[in-house]
Amino acid sequence: MLSKKYRFHSRGGVKYVYQKGKTIRKSKMSLVFCDNTKGFTRVAVVVSKKVCKTAVSRNRIRRRVYEALRQNFEYVPLKRDYIFVIYSADILTMPYSELVKLLGELVAESKV
Repeated sequence: MLSKKYRFHSRGGVKYVYQKGKTIRKSKMSLVFCDNTKGFTRVAVVVSKKVCKTAVSRNRIRRRVYEALRQNFEYVPLKRDYIFVIYSADILTMPYSELVKLLGELVAESKV
């Protein structure tokens, strides 16, 4: 799991990123991002009830994404806020290497 320091702690920060941030969309997830003044990166993962009805499945998806980000955190640019919005339940059964590749593509596109 990603350290608590690098996660959002209030809805205000998430709301700000949704309003001011830019969006990159892929088939299974999208990334909303914007620069921050905190001096470190913050990350949130959003999984709707439309994706999976049970909280167990939604939390498992969230944990998989956080773990993939934690293991590859050195490739994430500093001083940015990221919100990963999950659209597909396929993330639950997707091989870990594909998940890392998808996250890497989204983060790489946000650097441009």
